[in-house]
Amino acid sequence: MTTRIACLGDSLTRAQFSVDYLDLLGRRRPPGDVQLARFGVNGDFAHNLLQRLDAVVTNPPDVITVLIGTNDARASLAGYPVEQAMKRKQLPDRPSAGWFQQCLGAVVARLRAETDATIGLLSLPVLGQQLDGAAAQASQAYSRMIAEVAATNEVAYLPLHERQIEELRQADPPPIPYREMTPAAAVGVLVQHTVLRRSLDTISRRRGLVLTTDHIHQNSRGATLIAEVIDAGLLTQSA
Repeated sequence: MTTRIACLGDSLTRAQFSVDYLDLLGRRRPPGDVQLARFGVNGDFAHNLLQRLDAVVTNPPDVITVLIGTNDARASLAGYPVEQAMKRKQLPDRPSAGWFQQCLGAVVARLRAETDATIGLLSLPVLGQQLDGAAAQASQAYSRMIAEVAATNEVAYLPLHERQIEELRQADPPPIPYREMTPAAAVGVLVQHTVLRRSLDTISRRRGLVLTTDHIHQNSRGATLIAEVIDAGLLTQSA
């Protein structure tokens, strides 16, 4: 019997700038075991995800994964263009930790009310690779909020952040300072990837990054950890 899985999120789930964790997840299961549906939109905040749940609940899947909050966490960092993001994503309020938690709670509440799916909330990938840096600390703080929402709503918590912290500690990477992703940098990655035919892993390696291509989007190692956490937390135990 095929398990239908809906993966909700932002650009990490859309996978234009990241290695595709949905593809990696599908490869971990026997042929025909899972059917994956992608609900990822570049640049989305938790508020944006809340506005587009109709497509998910109209044809409810068996399993729902939610990986959202990276952009909410980035908006708490100095140097993030908050006003531009608010205009681009039509946000009615300035991003904040409290608003993120409220929106994520509303996402889970609607999914629970309108589907019978098993729901799993992933904590965030680590921002940057300096574990004592402001970016990594922000992703940790927002991950704690995700854990609180999962516990309050009695849905599964999938510890991606914790798994990536463990991976970074083992790798002991060079202390490359976090740099906020600009539109020009995003275009640069696309040009390298699509025009120069460089793999995302090559781009990552040339920059000395262990899990990401640009401190945010995932290379194969980072995306594999996402697939592993989903598989272990939601699929293996229900098989």
